[in-house]
Amino acid sequence: MTHDVAVLRGQSGRMAVVNAKDVDLAEVLGTRETPALEFKSTAKRQGKRGDAIGNAVCAMANDLCGAGGGDILVGVDDEGRPLEGVDVSDTALLALTDLRDDGRILDRPSFVVQPAVYQGKPVIRIHVNASDTTPVRFEGVIWVRPGPTTRKANREDERVLSERRRAKDGPFDTRALPMAHIEDLDLELFRRSYLPSLVAPEVIEENGRPVEQQLSSLHLLTPDGSPTVLGMLAVGLDPSTRVPGAYLQFVRYQGVDLDAPIADDQELRQNLVDVSERLEPLLRSNLRTRLVEDGFRESRQPDYPLEALREICMNALMHRNYETSYAPTRIVWFDDRIEVTNPGGPFGQVRDDNFDRVTDYRNPSLAAALKGLGYVNRFGRGIGRVVRSLETNGNPPAEFQIDDASWVVIIRRAAA
Repeated sequence: MTHDVAVLRGQSGRMAVVNAKDVDLAEVLGTRETPALEFKSTAKRQGKRGDAIGNAVCAMANDLCGAGGGDILVGVDDEGRPLEGVDVSDTALLALTDLRDDGRILDRPSFVVQPAVYQGKPVIRIHVNASDTTPVRFEGVIWVRPGPTTRKANREDERVLSERRRAKDGPFDTRALPMAHIEDLDLELFRRSYLPSLVAPEVIEENGRPVEQQLSSLHLLTPDGSPTVLGMLAVGLDPSTRVPGAYLQFVRYQGVDLDAPIADDQELRQNLVDVSERLEPLLRSNLRTRLVEDGFRESRQPDYPLEALREICMNALMHRNYETSYAPTRIVWFDDRIEVTNPGGPFGQVRDDNFDRVTDYRNPSLAAALKGLGYVNRFGRGIGRVVRSLETNGNPPAEFQIDDASWVVIIRRAAA
């Protein structure tokens, strides 16, 4: 077990990564208990093992004071004096670490246990990260630190923690991607196509803001500079490197089942702006048209209306589940039908018995972006447009296969 690196939060709240052997925690954390610092003389007390430590870990994870977490120093008395003979062996560290996974603290907190130095003496430091899923409970009880003491949460504390959780549970498409960087975004595409489509030219010229602020104002970048899911989907160089299911698979079969020979197989792994530009010519190239006589006139009728195809595909990209499914959006083209499969079943108010009348948004920021870019005409009208265009073109009605995990739309070829 290695303990060379420590993440420290000073009294100013600023965090730093340092060598644990080179720092005295008293200089960084202070010598008095605070809402983010608690002293424990021992890891044990009468009763269940680790109950006082469990209360303290729970309180730090709930982070009522908003410090971003906190520290528990084992081997320091209530007056801030280090004790002699503190056991900092691997056995002692592992015994405290087991508290994370023994099922008594839920949701399970994230914390690090390591030996440290406090006023020149060895102690054990438990650094607890603030939880995004508050309130956290230890043995069914919510613990908080409203000051330099750990107490059971009152009703108002619980309300604050619950509201904080709801605030953090924002839509997936506006969350930061921790491993992504601004270099993963196509900034030239953003300036050339995305920004002018959503913001009036005179506003762009008047503001003169740096590109980071422009990205942030459109929810493509977080204020601290991390690309969001929307940023990667909309203008990422390759969204599937950060959002594994963010690509479209197109397969054309020369027959009516999966055993037929494959005529074309493509994966479109670009951002949604580039995918939309590639998708339309791809669909057009696979359409077949015939001449239809209407009195003295002849007109060309495709086997599928492009309007319906475009609407189905863009809605699949807009409404699919990017968070928990790594499957792509699929367009499977047979000789007699086209099947568009969308990972993710009905969301929110939408059910399998009202999807043609009710609209809700799994990815609301993505939906707004696609509308602003002109890829979606009007919210809530997609299925109606598909129904009308199929009927006008002479195709049978669309078929919808819906379950909790996926959404399949099947359209069949117009009769010759």
